[in-house]
Amino acid sequence: MARLVLKFGGTSVANLDRIRNVARHVKREVDAGHQVAVVVSAMAGQTNMLVDLCRQAAPLHDAREYDAVVASGEQVTSGLLAIVLQEMGVNARSWQGWQIPMRTDGAHGAARIGEIDGERLIERISQGQVAVIAGFQGVAPDNRISTLGRGGSDTSAVAIAAAIKADRCDIYTDVDGVYTTDPRIVPTARRLDRVAFEEMLEMASLGAKVLQVRSVEMAMVHGVRTFVRSSFDDPDAPQTGIGNLPPGTLICDEDEIVEQQVVTGIAFAKDEAQISIRNVADKPGVAHAVFGPLAEANINVDMIVQNISPDGKTTDITFTVPETEYDRAMKVLEERRESVGFGAIEGARNVVKVSVIGIGMRSHAGIAAQCFRGLAEKGINIRAITTSEIKISVLIDSAYTELAVRTLHSLYGLDG
Repeated sequence: MARLVLKFGGTSVANLDRIRNVARHVKREVDAGHQVAVVVSAMAGQTNMLVDLCRQAAPLHDAREYDAVVASGEQVTSGLLAIVLQEMGVNARSWQGWQIPMRTDGAHGAARIGEIDGERLIERISQGQVAVIAGFQGVAPDNRISTLGRGGSDTSAVAIAAAIKADRCDIYTDVDGVYTTDPRIVPTARRLDRVAFEEMLEMASLGAKVLQVRSVEMAMVHGVRTFVRSSFDDPDAPQTGIGNLPPGTLICDEDEIVEQQVVTGIAFAKDEAQISIRNVADKPGVAHAVFGPLAEANINVDMIVQNISPDGKTTDITFTVPETEYDRAMKVLEERRESVGFGAIEGARNVVKVSVIGIGMRSHAGIAAQCFRGLAEKGINIRAITTSEIKISVLIDSAYTELAVRTLHSLYGLDG
């Protein structure tokens, strides 16, 4: 017998038929003798509709009331799933974030989880009752409902799994696992049986959309083994994957992965923009003068390249920001042209970041050289480069995205 947390996303609970299918997955685990807690998202499209209603009501609305409105989507789903489970003969009840309680900070609309008291949940599920929990929500210090930001149900599920010391957190989604890259671009992409926490964190932050970054961070910190699988699989099908699990991907400690490939996957992010500042005086403090105001404006800077002129008097600084922050970043820098003292500012939105990821890169030399040679042979120019122990990221023109991803996927032997 195991203690499991099952999380179902919006597409998995999009209507009553799909909720009934979800209930069959839950009942299968209950019938197998497991203790089960379930975390659900709002029905597909519901959160967007509720957000739009808030904006229509008032463009500058109260964030606390916004949370009260948008959290209702998960409340509906949790209640409906509990009703369906009861109809199937499963002892189940719904829980809201404040009933657990899941305590967060006061950043309404983008709250972070502080602590979860899992004792009541443990008591109920130990007695055989299924807890159906509204994801995405908690209770702020002011005792108002808070929400965790988009994708927050994944984070809720992992946090609850940590709080109740679950053996595993199963994330049911509309794909059957984590792939070496996006199968829509590379049809020969393979589903990975196991991925290390650190690799998954890099893949999630660099463009893979399977899991929300904060949920992977929490899983890694608390050592929550996380299994990504499809909710559209037949609930009654034999469990034929790794460790008597169905097809999917287990995200776990590096120690659980016996045979680790040098490169695990290729990720890409299209939501990047490049900014270049030309002829900046090369003197102490200039980098702070450029990046300090961006930090104060809460604009995240990613890749940074600095080139010093031959005479050593000026420098060019190139960096990337999220594409959605491009206009705001340009405005912040233009306002400080005189204080920073740069000659010109240039930008480009038509760029993409492509990343090679793998914990095996720590012990193998020449991985970066292979990447650069492979792209050069295809005539792909690299605008910027960043590296870490387990990743290489290059910034290229967006027109070459698919060619670059396919080239690197084949280069590192990832084709199925």
